[in-house]
Amino acid sequence: MTSTRVLRTVAVTLLAGLALLLGAAPALAHTRLQSSDPADGASLDSAPEHVALTFNETMSPEFSTLTVVGPDGAHYEDGPVTAEEGTISIRLLPLGPAGRYEIGYRVISADGHPVTGSVSFTLTTPGPGGTSAPAEPSAAPAAPAPPAAAPAEDGGGAPVWPWVVGAVVLVGAGVVVALRLGRG
Repeated sequence: MTSTRVLRTVAVTLLAGLALLLGAAPALAHTRLQSSDPADGASLDSAPEHVALTFNETMSPEFSTLTVVGPDGAHYEDGPVTAEEGTISIRLLPLGPAGRYEIGYRVISADGHPVTGSVSFTLTTPGPGGTSAPAEPSAAPAAPAPPAAAPAEDGGGAPVWPWVVGAVVLVGAGVVVALRLGRG
């Protein structure tokens, strides 16, 4: 009778462990920036007419923001953000002074979390917009560019606590079943 109780306890423990392993889902990953045009850190002799960022997920233009801020602090984006598959882009006003231009972005990943970051390029010769201050963007005001140290991903994901609660409930149910079977 003791060996039957031990076997039942071992069987219930193994089944509970197997259920925990099979029920574990992979963590939801946020979207990641794969490339940019111009490339991050690039030095350009002539000003680009647009900037584009490519992500590992399909992007929606309604939930994407791009800003291009020059060394003079002015915004150079012109018009709405467009999207095709995983690439978002925006037209630029004529760029101004030579120097570092920062492309700030905020997108919504497939799991619903906002992802922000920035890339930059350097314009080595002044652009045609360098003689006068550029106008504000023609589209709705864009969000300010994130700080240079902003991470590309916020590291969040699915919360852990539902899995912990589920494991406790499952183990508790296993113990109750083992005790009832042991008495019978």
